[in-house]
Amino acid sequence: MVEQREVGHMQNFTYLVADPEAKVAAVIDPSFDSRSLQEIAKERGWKIELILNTHSHFDHVVDNERLAADTGAKVAAHRLAPTRKDIALDDGETLKVGSLQLRAVHTPGHSPDSVCFVVDTYLFTGDTLFVGECGRCDLPGSDPGAMYESLFQQLGALDGSLTVLPGHDYGPAPSSTLEEQRQTNYVLQPRSKAEFIRFVLS
Repeated sequence: MVEQREVGHMQNFTYLVADPEAKVAAVIDPSFDSRSLQEIAKERGWKIELILNTHSHFDHVVDNERLAADTGAKVAAHRLAPTRKDIALDDGETLKVGSLQLRAVHTPGHSPDSVCFVVDTYLFTGDTLFVGECGRCDLPGSDPGAMYESLFQQLGALDGSLTVLPGHDYGPAPSSTLEEQRQTNYVLQPRSKAEFIRFVLS
């Protein structure tokens, strides 16, 4: 079960992922304020056990410590993330929330520590892939060459039926499928790596 909420002034999405039978949940990218998701968990008797960050930019992690203090949840992020974390993740590692398997896919490019999370039929893409766009590659720590590898190799190897749930509401819809993005997202159209780098930096 997944709940999506838009929070803050930068159109961030924050997510609650739960196993209702086990009554446990995780929050992905608490962003500016995850209290609405806490309320849902409380009403349904679910314990929030994990906080997962797709990357360490402030607009995705600013509510980490408040949420962790309120719930006792452990914070999980890629090992390169400079923020405090209880669990350091590498590419391909999995975490469990009840019967759910949450697999980290390292997707650097927007930031060195960027990861996407595959959970059941969902793909939480943070600022790696938006609906109709990809994350910026001109920020400190960004790497357009790494973004190319992340989009076309790491995400390119995943099942197209996965539902893309991005880190911001920047597109025409709050979600999509990976295959739909491959067909319609102008960033994902076939290009050489050199062409892609020129394209995203232009």
